[in-house]
Amino acid sequence: MRVHFIAIGGSAMHNLAIALCQKGITVTGSDDEIFDPAKSRLEKYGLLPAEFGWHPERITPDLDAVVLGMHARIDNPELLRAQELGLKIYSYPEYLYEQSKDKLRIVIGGSHGKTTTTAMILHVLAHCGIEADYMVGAQLKGFDVMVRLSHTAKVMVIEGDEYLTSPIDRRPKFHLYHPNVGIITGIEWDHINVFPTFDIYREQFAKFIDLIEPNGALIYCDEDAEVHRVAMESHRTDIQKLPYVCPEHEVVDGVTSLVCGNSVATHKTPLRIFGHHNLLNLTAARLACRQVGVTDEQFDEAIATFEGASKRLEQVKKNDSCAVYKDFAHAPSKLRATIHAMREQYPDRRLVACMELHTFSSLTQEFLRQYAHAMDEADVRYVYFSQHALQLKKLPPLDPEEVRRAFGGNVEVFTDSAAMVAKVKAMEWKSANLLMMSSGNFDGIDFNQLAEEII
Repeated sequence: MRVHFIAIGGSAMHNLAIALCQKGITVTGSDDEIFDPAKSRLEKYGLLPAEFGWHPERITPDLDAVVLGMHARIDNPELLRAQELGLKIYSYPEYLYEQSKDKLRIVIGGSHGKTTTTAMILHVLAHCGIEADYMVGAQLKGFDVMVRLSHTAKVMVIEGDEYLTSPIDRRPKFHLYHPNVGIITGIEWDHINVFPTFDIYREQFAKFIDLIEPNGALIYCDEDAEVHRVAMESHRTDIQKLPYVCPEHEVVDGVTSLVCGNSVATHKTPLRIFGHHNLLNLTAARLACRQVGVTDEQFDEAIATFEGASKRLEQVKKNDSCAVYKDFAHAPSKLRATIHAMREQYPDRRLVACMELHTFSSLTQEFLRQYAHAMDEADVRYVYFSQHALQLKKLPPLDPEEVRRAFGGNVEVFTDSAAMVAKVKAMEWKSANLLMMSSGNFDGIDFNQLAEEII
């Protein structure tokens, strides 16, 4: 079997290409540019194109499938050639479904918490010896690739992104997976460039519920008013609806533990993660794992060793009086949840929170007001954005004062990351923590070096 990837260098695309190669499928691909880590990883598996660019002559009638990446444009020469030849063209979500349609599919959707919940499920299944295929949006500890496809696994765990499928398919990715078990962790307006109103955005999750297979299950966060609303408005009577809330827990000496049992006998499970939002993610993962036969006792034993997903409240460095964390948080609810988690875990320490406006939505003037008071629980609040990022996204300039007013409270706004870092380094770091939040990297900050210097 031969499969060709158009825009093979994408984060999801190159991982899918590697997964198919590992499955024994002949894979080729093209792209106009490829950066690390994708470049090195494709080279390792012999999949790096010999030269960059689009080469329609590589699209031949003997191809069994063409997988089209979101990075490609609708007039891509290779795409046009594939259409001319009448070849089967898949988006990567379509191809994932094609590879998993005979498996039990657990699909994790939501505006936040998807990667961590997916990582938790995979960690527990691996600990319990349950083979699973998967697609996850971050590199996970203990997993070589972000996509696994096999002939033998009976379960597929998929992180269900709500963004568009491909240049020629405007459906959200998670609408293509048809889950047996669907999870919704939270709903907060995002991707304003695709879903111009919150109602349109929320409707995508209602459709997700409609696409759960008959006799399947919906696991949903009952603490989230919007999630509760779409779950209650769904008229599906042929699926189980399993709501969840934050479990009983305690925080003692900087360690969060699950508390189970009753007044007669109590069992505590110390965790390596913390935060209300992570405990919610944990409960969603527990309910999902029950669907494939994992007992609560097995789950607790496994989750006690879970250290978190990459860049999700990830500890960079710490000592007895200071800790530095980085987090992928960029949406308003993610900021609030991550800052609250740090405040709850370290109540007696000063908290310095830095966030970068990096996504299309976060840099859009009409969306900025969604950030009102999102950083209020931090003692020091810095917001950074790059005028260059605005230019790349073809957005109008932002006034730092406009950003400050949108956040409210005592927020300082920077357009020079070096100036922000200099101010951070000049602080007193005894009994204080630093939290760096962005889906980018603050224009090239080396988090490890920064942590070394302040600690």
